Amino acid sequence: MNTITEDLIKLVLALIFGAIIGTEREYKTKAAGFRTVILIMVGSTLFTIISGIFGKNTDPTRIASNIVTGIGFIGAGAIFKEGNFVKGLTTAAVIWISAAIGMSIGIGQYEFAFLSLCIVMSVLLGFSWFQNIIDKTNVSKAYKITLIGHTLEKQNELDSLFSKYKLNAKCINRGKRTSEMYLTYSVRGREKHHDELVQEFYSNGLVDSFEC
Repeated sequence: MNTITEDLIKLVLALIFGAIIGTEREYKTKAAGFRTVILIMVGSTLFTIISGIFGKNTDPTRIASNIVTGIGFIGAGAIFKEGNFVKGLTTAAVIWISAAIGMSIGIGQYEFAFLSLCIVMSVLLGFSWFQNIIDKTNVSKAYKITLIGHTLEKQNELDSLFSKYKLNAKCINRGKRTSEMYLTYSVRGREKHHDELVQEFYSNGLVDSFEC
């Protein structure tokens, strides 16, 4: 097999592998979707091929290390903060490992690249159910609560409600208006305990209004 044909096979294989991972990301409407993952994998494969060509006259690991650095910048762009939560970490990790698989294809380690693809898809597809179980046992929410009056006793009474429903609550912001106290809590606990607390808020005269 001549060099051009082999390099073409590498690029096509990178396209197929990228499409497989990208389809899952696109289905879940993530920032790095179908085309993005394909371009990342094909690009990293192409740069690895080029580094092999340049390797006759220079150190090929220099280009490979620059691929890792460049992918780091792209991955960082996928991470953002929404309220009190950081999102995009999984997307950044997918970008990172897609580049690694592309580099494996670029150096001709096809079996290794295929095995890595299988592991990635197993994590993205097969572990979702397990993550859902974890999420239900440790849900984190931000509560914005308004109380009538602004005495310490009012806040203590509110704190006791969190304890009653076995929720770990931390007050992260507070203030007052003329006759009201408004507070923001970061609250962790089981999903059903959050639901029970919300029902308590609807029926309890302590809370004037709330958002979560």
